Amino acid sequence: MRLRLALFLLSLPALAQAAAEPPLSSLTLVGPPSIVFKAGRDACDGADVPDASARAFRDATGAVALFGMHYRNRALRGPDLDHLKLDCTVVLDSGEKADPALYDDRSWITATWTEDGARIAALVHHEYQANEHPGRCTAETYEACWYNTITTAASADGGRSFLRTTPPAVAMAAPFRQEVGQGRHRGFFNPSNVFADGRFRYVFVSTTGWDRPGDQEAGVCLFRTATPGDAASWRAWTGTGFTASFPDPYRTKGARAEACKPVAPFPTPVGAVVRHRGTGAFVALFMAKAGDGFAQSGFYWTSSRDLLTWDVPRLLVAGATLYDDPCAAPGGLIAYPSLLDPRAEGRNFDDVGDTAILTYVTLRTEGCTITSDRDLLRRPVAIKVWP
Repeated sequence: MRLRLALFLLSLPALAQAAAEPPLSSLTLVGPPSIVFKAGRDACDGADVPDASARAFRDATGAVALFGMHYRNRALRGPDLDHLKLDCTVVLDSGEKADPALYDDRSWITATWTEDGARIAALVHHEYQANEHPGRCTAETYEACWYNTITTAASADGGRSFLRTTPPAVAMAAPFRQEVGQGRHRGFFNPSNVFADGRFRYVFVSTTGWDRPGDQEAGVCLFRTATPGDAASWRAWTGTGFTASFPDPYRTKGARAEACKPVAPFPTPVGAVVRHRGTGAFVALFMAKAGDGFAQSGFYWTSSRDLLTWDVPRLLVAGATLYDDPCAAPGGLIAYPSLLDPRAEGRNFDDVGDTAILTYVTLRTEGCTITSDRDLLRRPVAIKVWP
């Protein structure tokens, strides 16, 4: 019995072994927004629009690379977070290939991790957009044909280039191929940043769920690994342990026995998770639309001690988000929040002090259309966490 209890405790996040009661926290805007990247001014070509939450790391020289652009992946680079400029070198391109088993349709670098600044592991949000490939989807519309998978890529040169294996390394995939369940969005998508707790690295990943095989609830699942660059090593929280895996359905036979357990209170993908240096508490940022417990649309934050039990979310920035109707948002939308501390002690910017920078994207609308006129903004915030 004692051995089994010890094994169970080891399966929990480190802080879950103490107290799950979430801490009280406060995030306060303390300054106006400023532009980091303006598509019409700073783009290298038409593919350069901010289209994901900002992810940054310090390379081996101490310089900063920041990702969060489109599926022709480029990085903003500079000596620090305050002086970034888009580097026109494409570090990972998208092949837009029709074979879904190749996982090379459209790919976004959406999370990175490095221990030394030279070797970088990346989680890649891969979209197989079957509506763009004749005969691959009966619905023939974007969202109804959308099949998402999280793959991995690696850099050995400080993020100047990323390579994928052949066949691709799949970290999180639905247990069925893309032709199954067409008519709605399927799979795993939009990972948060990778962040550390002890010897493990964690990430939140969203799923729309599925009924067969197995029974997977829609929501945001927590994954962890000790080796972020090893796609096969990621395991999801099931409610009792980190034991669920979601390998490549094109190369792995057999139904999955376990489902991941979505973590509340996240209704949409988690934009960022950072650890407050003074208290050890985690702070998460995400966007939500009005309804289902959220009084207003906008960016919200919540805090936790154990990554499983989170405080009631509170509004940080009000505004129509990507989850709102663009027809009713003539002033445009806000999306893809992240939180970065220029003075972060970790190389991966997964810790914050009492001040940080909120980064996010504004998207101009024309009638009911979301345009490619997008800016990446930053805004200072003050952070307070009570022990």
